[in-house]
Amino acid sequence: MSSQFAARPQNPKPKNRLNSAFKQLWSMHWWMAACYLVLFVGGFSMVRSPEGTAIQGNLYTFHKSVGVLTMALLTWRIFVLQRVWWRKYTHRLPKFSPEWIRTFLFHTAIYVFMLAVPLSGFFLTNSYKSNYVPFFWLTTLPDIFPQNSAVLELARSLHFWIAYTFLAFIVLHIIDQKKYVRSLWRRATKTLQKSGQTN
Repeated sequence: MSSQFAARPQNPKPKNRLNSAFKQLWSMHWWMAACYLVLFVGGFSMVRSPEGTAIQGNLYTFHKSVGVLTMALLTWRIFVLQRVWWRKYTHRLPKFSPEWIRTFLFHTAIYVFMLAVPLSGFFLTNSYKSNYVPFFWLTTLPDIFPQNSAVLELARSLHFWIAYTFLAFIVLHIIDQKKYVRSLWRRATKTLQKSGQTN
């Protein structure tokens, strides 16, 4: 009887909680990737749509709303990341190798851009018109920045260059994870082939 109790793990719950938080983090990674894809495609489309039309107005509303949603997801993602890091490094610190430092700095830069892109969008919108950041035709958000037409061009340039610099970092991230991207591509190809054979 005593040997059976001794063979059992003493405290499996922290590991389960860590796995759960990591799964949440990984799931949010893909949800936010989808949001930023929508933001880039939508932003490219809305600036090329006919000026002053209902289509352009709806695209702007949708673009800004997804930006608000992305900021909410990012806030939650940072909270979950802190939980993962706390449980992972409470008892044992990471090995501060050059590779670890490079990865840490690169991912920190990505997180900074994930925040800077929607914030610069708020700055642009608030500079143009007060209280004009909508959330899916339901409500508008309070101003973060004061209305100031004098900084409108600065705000537009900031949003443009921050967004496309972030896009460059995303490309570098995909290249850095090329082995994983290839495995995802192979899985997707096999899935499509199987679905085609069944049909």
